[in-house]
Amino acid sequence: MQKGENTRNHIIAKAAELFNQKGYSGSSLSEITELTGIKKGGIYRHFDSKDEIAIEAYNYAGNVVGSKLNEAINQQETAVGKLLAFLHVYENVVEAPPFIGGCPLLNIATESDDNHPILRERAQRGMEGTLDNMKAIISQGIQSGEFKADLDINALATFTLSIMEGSVMMSKLEGDNRHIRMNIDSFSAYLKGICLR
Repeated sequence: MQKGENTRNHIIAKAAELFNQKGYSGSSLSEITELTGIKKGGIYRHFDSKDEIAIEAYNYAGNVVGSKLNEAINQQETAVGKLLAFLHVYENVVEAPPFIGGCPLLNIATESDDNHPILRERAQRGMEGTLDNMKAIISQGIQSGEFKADLDINALATFTLSIMEGSVMMSKLEGDNRHIRMNIDSFSAYLKGICLR
């Protein structure tokens, strides 16, 4: 890896932490220069705008969380276990989130839904990708006979993501993991209730 690429990656990683904790609007270029030790001109040598940094930072944070999710999912053998893995990754979101600041998708979606179309579009793609992963797991559960054949795949995927993001938001807001943990227990009981075996 060349020095320029290392510098660019360093900026992205530090900006990702900053944006995921303080938001895009709440983060300034001067904070990025302070965190990276790179002057403004050096940052603009690698990026055309703050928007470009934000998108790359979101991609970076999403990849970190995605790797942790994939690792947790791959440790499970059942569709129920794989769906619950999405919540288990955030089980200790207050003290030890999979990425500093919490869920990158939730954070960028909340901030950009009304006022930043570029970030909103990126958040929508992130949501669609997550839902697609969940739908694939549910489909495999139907094919294996774990779930009944007429199960509404889209509805269960939406329910799963809503529980995960709502739990993360509530736990982060209160500073207590009890919401995510209660919902893990409740969602586990719900999933067992719709299983055929």
